[in-house]
Amino acid sequence: MSFSNWRTWLALLALTIVISTIFYSRYLANKIAVEERNKVELWVTASKAIFDNPDLPLTLPNMIRNDQTTIPIIETNEHDSIVNYINLDSARAIGEPEYLSRKLHEFKRANEPFILVLSDSPYVANKYYYGNTRLLNEVQYYPIVQLIIVGILLILTLLLLNTQHRSTQNQLWAGMAKETAHQLGTPISSLKGWVEMLKESGGQDSISRELEKDVERLKLVSDRFSKIGSTPQVEPTDIIEQVENMVDYIRKRASGRIRFEIQKPVDGPLMAPLSPTLFDWVIENLLKNALDAMDGAGKITVDIKVSDNNIITDVTDSGKGIPATHLAKVFQPGFTTKKRGWGLGLSLSKRIIEQYHGGQLFVKQSEPGKGTTFRIVLPVKS
Repeated sequence: MSFSNWRTWLALLALTIVISTIFYSRYLANKIAVEERNKVELWVTASKAIFDNPDLPLTLPNMIRNDQTTIPIIETNEHDSIVNYINLDSARAIGEPEYLSRKLHEFKRANEPFILVLSDSPYVANKYYYGNTRLLNEVQYYPIVQLIIVGILLILTLLLLNTQHRSTQNQLWAGMAKETAHQLGTPISSLKGWVEMLKESGGQDSISRELEKDVERLKLVSDRFSKIGSTPQVEPTDIIEQVENMVDYIRKRASGRIRFEIQKPVDGPLMAPLSPTLFDWVIENLLKNALDAMDGAGKITVDIKVSDNNIITDVTDSGKGIPATHLAKVFQPGFTTKKRGWGLGLSLSKRIIEQYHGGQLFVKQSEPGKGTTFRIVLPVKS
């Protein structure tokens, strides 16, 4: 069963438990409410018996009254003036003038009163308003408490499943990357041998030099993939030099109608803890994305600056921009608008910056028809 189906079934199970609990709790609450009303009715009946015969000894009516120990009741006259009360906080009733009035208002909303007519002419009556016992309130609020608990457990379970799913994905990514590095190893070794043979046989120096550069490039790609899934070694590195070298590499392989510009805060080195191989990969991905966005003509600007304890690198192109509907997806694995490629470049770049370097990589701004700026934020100290 797929991960999404597990989540669906889990949600349905939680919903079933909550709905069942709500219905059963309502059933219990109604049952308790009926029993409590019957008890109050007996209490009123006992009160009438005592009123009719004040000299009545401790018989059944009095025992009924004395046995009623949990239901809060307020007794009023026919004008709703409070005459007596039971099972309420006596200290608060004495110390807080509005306490009994608030309780009377609460009881009026909760239940219909019992009316005991003492005289028809003139009309004299006692009214008995009552509230819910603690047990009834607990039964009524229990579904809400359980809903909160089930919701928390559901969220924690989904987070755990999501973490497990991401862990599996990460293992798959790492395995795929290492297998790619392994597969590249054989042809790279073979190419190096052919380059050496070409040099020894007196081949053209320019051709052998370019071949050697491409072989070294393949070795670099292999090295990059081999580092995915492993904790890279970061070391103090001149970020300006890394960016300049990568821009120079891309410039020689780009159209002559593409202009490159590097803006830097200092002429000397700007040190930051980096894995040079992996950081180069990020810059290369961003530059290649910029080239793809400009269709052979335009300008790419790399702006390096220092802010607080961070080094900020903005890669800006004058290309077609990213539609607003795609902004939230550009870093998702597999997302691409190009006909070629797996859509992994930006996803891997974000992982390299955020997980391996403790920084940030995001789209700073993008406007269709005007271009895009990707921003890298790296801490000066690891």
